Amino acid sequence: MRLTMYTDYSLRVLIYLGTKEDGKLTTIQEISDAYHISKNHLMKVTFELGKAGFIETVRGRGGGIRLADRPENINVGTVVRRMEEDFHLVECFSSETNTCPISPICGLRGVLGKALHAYLAVLDEYNLQDLLFNKDALRELLRT
Repeated sequence: MRLTMYTDYSLRVLIYLGTKEDGKLTTIQEISDAYHISKNHLMKVTFELGKAGFIETVRGRGGGIRLADRPENINVGTVVRRMEEDFHLVECFSSETNTCPISPICGLRGVLGKALHAYLAVLDEYNLQDLLFNKDALRELLRT
């Protein structure tokens, strides 16, 4: 199973913000520079993270972004579910686009569905704070 770059960038933004002191604002440009990711991509990601309630955005001079909640309250599985467009591992997971002729009798869908459920269940066991166990080292690498 593979996450989209969009979700990867979303998690990276949250990790970056999690390394900051409580309430300190950060700019998208700072995150872009730290990860060497296009600012335009990050603008889209942060917009969606804001809509989802994971981050707060402050407009205007001196504005920026910060976590909307404490890291221990931001569940990784919830973030992944929100940021991924779909979890169609194979064609038959989508009733709208499925054209596979063996779908009605194939066992693969059930096996992959079980694997997807297990994958998400593991992500649900972790929160952002769990990903920040090495906060000092992250700060050093990201130069936050």
